[in-house]
Amino acid sequence: MFLVGLTGGIASGKSSVLQVFQQLGCAVVDVDIIARRIVQPGRPAHRRIVEVFGTEVLLENGEINRKVLGDLIFKQPDQRQLLNAITHPEIHKEMMKETFKYFLQGHRYVILDIPLLFETKKLLSDRDTQLARLMKRNGLSLEDAEARIQAQLPLKDKVRMANHVLDNSGNWGDTRRQAILLHLRLERSLEYLPLRLSVLMGLAGITSLLYLLARCLLPSP
Repeated sequence: MFLVGLTGGIASGKSSVLQVFQQLGCAVVDVDIIARRIVQPGRPAHRRIVEVFGTEVLLENGEINRKVLGDLIFKQPDQRQLLNAITHPEIHKEMMKETFKYFLQGHRYVILDIPLLFETKKLLSDRDTQLARLMKRNGLSLEDAEARIQAQLPLKDKVRMANHVLDNSGNWGDTRRQAILLHLRLERSLEYLPLRLSVLMGLAGITSLLYLLARCLLPSP
């Protein structure tokens, strides 16, 4: 099994493409869902956020007010970095758990849906289209939409850094065909075979070593 990072800018159509992969039966780890889960009341990240940002970022039921917190961090980079330092370790733990679950289920590859994949270590789309989609979807003003987009790397940089690019500038049927073809290519991929063989050989070596140590340390019957 190998990992495939899926990323794109805000309102670039990434969620629609992800649905195609899910319909094809692909294993998906959605980082946005994990990010919402780890800040639920009673979780360590929730307590730390309240300690740092205060109770004004809470709703009446005790849950995080995502709009208030989002407005705060998108306009203040230092505050965004502080929130990342709280949430990213918890997100990584949950990602590891879900990925391991899919490994045990025998999936060929797992898609990690990570909006800020390149920002946290960058699909070509017209900026005006991206702004219009974000303003319509989230009910934002032009100023707020631009602030959110500027918090990410430009899409042209993400295209340059990606191994595979799905061009979502045409009609939906064309984008869907691209996603299906990419899925077939990944299913047949031997690109990571040497790495997988190395890992298996390493695991086999460790298992053999543990067996020999057990034979030496345990008393004979």
